[in-house]
Amino acid sequence: MGAGVQLAPVPHTDLSRIPDLVAGLRQAFDGGRTRPIAWRREQLARLRALLTENTDRLLAALQADLGKPELEARTTDIAVVVQELDHVAANLERWARPEPAATPLTQKPGSSRVLREPLGVVLVISPWNYPVQLLLSPLVGSIAAGNTTLLKPSELTETVSSALAELIPQYLDPTCTTLVEGGVEETQALLAERFDHIFYTGNGAVARIVMRAAAEHLTPVTLELGGKSPCIVAKDANLDVAARRIAWGKWLNAGQTCVAPDYVLVEEGVEEAFLEKLRATIREFYGDDPQKTDDLGRIVNGRHHARLLGLLEGQPIWHGGRSDAAQRYIEPTIVRNPRPESKLMQEEIFGPILPVLTVPSIDAAIDFVNKREKPLALYVFSSSESTSEAVLTRTSSGGACVNATIWQVANPHLPFGGVGPSGMGSYHGRGTFETLSHHKAVVSKTTWVDPKIAYPPYTSFKKAIVRKVM
Repeated sequence: MGAGVQLAPVPHTDLSRIPDLVAGLRQAFDGGRTRPIAWRREQLARLRALLTENTDRLLAALQADLGKPELEARTTDIAVVVQELDHVAANLERWARPEPAATPLTQKPGSSRVLREPLGVVLVISPWNYPVQLLLSPLVGSIAAGNTTLLKPSELTETVSSALAELIPQYLDPTCTTLVEGGVEETQALLAERFDHIFYTGNGAVARIVMRAAAEHLTPVTLELGGKSPCIVAKDANLDVAARRIAWGKWLNAGQTCVAPDYVLVEEGVEEAFLEKLRATIREFYGDDPQKTDDLGRIVNGRHHARLLGLLEGQPIWHGGRSDAAQRYIEPTIVRNPRPESKLMQEEIFGPILPVLTVPSIDAAIDFVNKREKPLALYVFSSSESTSEAVLTRTSSGGACVNATIWQVANPHLPFGGVGPSGMGSYHGRGTFETLSHHKAVVSKTTWVDPKIAYPPYTSFKKAIVRKVM
């Protein structure tokens, strides 16, 4: 189905069922169904089977909703979750093992350890831009930690939502993992329920709503948000490589990526050469008419398409700018030196538009970044290790790459998360397992000896002993 085809109405879960769905998940958790490691491993294997046995269907759904090229959809939405599943399955027993801890002399004889225990019922609310990955990656960690999970996919990618709503109960234990479809009403109904953790990926405005709802039940939250992730291109950078890697990271998924380069700060003296290489790269990637290529995705819906065109109004477009509302298409577009106070430079773009600004120095680039909210990602391109380290140590961001973009997200050995307005908490690999586990501190004491020094009455002798040892 093409990107411009009108889709059927968004499917909804009956609102009256939501309390019972949550209660059923809690009953399954309280009954201990999810605690055995063998059950967790079996569910992880079945989730892997869901992805590998239904790849073609999911690719078709991603194409229908977002016009995603097959290679992009396969790697960023499906393969990345399979990779994480394999990583978690290979390490689960070790992560779940009780962790010995030191015991102070004053508490001996005895021993100490940390137990990882599941939190309970986890709610995962995911966005539309990577609708398979960003729904199922948190689920991997939730299952691994031994929780039950309620999944809420975005209503904007309804084909994917419907496919997963059908497949998940076929592959996973329906008493422990369930999915609710719908939009704002369904999300509001879910947030009225009590969960033991809420995992939300999306924008800051909705994140505030999630936090307010979570506060009613003192529920902890993980918030994966976004922001304006900068690229800094130093004058000693390999401009050919920088242009290719920035172009790939920016126009992947038509720019609808939370860690996409949002704007570029390029040092004086190389801006002309960089811009020309960037334009040549766009033509290399997508041809003279990117609207005809199968390798560039589409904007998710008409509202977002109109929003992006609004950001372009009055801007000094250096390359691109063509659009087609019927196909939800916007050409890869470069805006040269927009006003820093313009909406284009104040809002997260989340589309195929790349502002490129000239700065007199790396210090000026660092100052530009630090005067704005902390971003989810930061990218620096330089041949100098000292320059790269200066950028990394003098700025704050959720994650970063040196001479690359996006790749920090794809490594399951690294935590992924924001800082400040770009997010709260982190996940991926062991990070999700730890986030969705309670770390229970346990001290075990022997009974064959029971020194009375700790008990009243607190005699002068006992006080003297305590003063010597503490």
